[in-house]
Amino acid sequence: MTDCVDFVTSCGSEIPVETRAVKTQLTGVLVLTIGVAASNLRAGDDSVVPSDREVKAVLDKGIDFLKTSQEENGSFSPKGIAGPGVTALVAAGMLKNGVSAKEPVLARTLAYLEKQVKKDGGVYDKFLANYTTSVAAMAFKEANTGGKYDTVLKNAAAFLKGLQFDESTTDPKHVNFGGFGYDKKSRPDMSNSAFTIEALLAAGIPKDDPAIQNALKFISRCQNLPGKELNDQPFARKTTKEDKGGFVYVPDPDNKRHQTPEGGLRSVGAMTYSGLKSFLFAGVSKDDTRVKAAIDWIRKHYTLDENPGMGKAGLYYYYHTFGKAMTALGEDRFADAKGIKHAWRRELFDALKSRQQADGSWRNQGDRTFGEGDANLATAFALLSLRFCIPEK
Repeated sequence: MTDCVDFVTSCGSEIPVETRAVKTQLTGVLVLTIGVAASNLRAGDDSVVPSDREVKAVLDKGIDFLKTSQEENGSFSPKGIAGPGVTALVAAGMLKNGVSAKEPVLARTLAYLEKQVKKDGGVYDKFLANYTTSVAAMAFKEANTGGKYDTVLKNAAAFLKGLQFDESTTDPKHVNFGGFGYDKKSRPDMSNSAFTIEALLAAGIPKDDPAIQNALKFISRCQNLPGKELNDQPFARKTTKEDKGGFVYVPDPDNKRHQTPEGGLRSVGAMTYSGLKSFLFAGVSKDDTRVKAAIDWIRKHYTLDENPGMGKAGLYYYYHTFGKAMTALGEDRFADAKGIKHAWRRELFDALKSRQQADGSWRNQGDRTFGEGDANLATAFALLSLRFCIPEK
């Protein structure tokens, strides 16, 4: 059950300017590969950003696949543990890429989501009420032409606030304070909290609202950055140099899956990008110590070959958080710790294009996919990620 619930969470070596031969061991066979850092080849070239035509070709194939996998009631993968969550991600992915809400495939999807809205304002089935409501709110926000979903968004925000570990239930000094879990009963985590902050902001909740500010306190406690005004939890004081500045999934020192030999917790890629985007979305300055530390960790672990610290697990979730965080950061070329400047939009696009299946879908075929073995989920995350490959006009 834990692996099913955790699916919503979630460095390749850099190559110098000159072309070099790299010996790589691949499935027991020694092969010779030639590698050149793509960003160096394209530096100063317009191709650092994929063209609209390139992105559209990949996008159209993905949407064509989703049209064939949609259920008669307009949903996508509705019988899984995520309920309407995958459907909401598909809707958001299409809407953010310019698909009209009047298009038949999307009109049916939104009609299905409307039927999932509960009297308490949540958008859920049996599980993951926070997660599914958050992603549904993002979809409704994108489709909110003429204020059609104003009331839905307002009620969803109120529902989400009610799931927070706040003063009414939790001591502000407790590690859980300000966080969000899958519902009111489950422990809070970095992934749900990041999704909820984004959903609350999408619903019109101001950045200085107590719910947002308290959520940032929890997120700070998920960062491997010890300090009274930073992360005051005991595990943070055991952070290694390798993990400093990155973010953990759950700030629980008993989490054996992410525990380090030193007694701290391992920083992972998707959670670090989630933390960075949450800070920036909520108005935290780029000069803030926490933001700087997160960026430093990312410089040391920059890659699109895997989800750092997790391998291929949650890879498309990782691409999605990567794109959002890098867009919020606002740098066209991102310099890693070795000084190599990456045309990250092009690199993200190339990573997505190379992994697209012949039928237009994406699938995560790793050992632990966090649900991304479901082509609808992986494809939804891929569409959301594609949106960040071209700068906003």
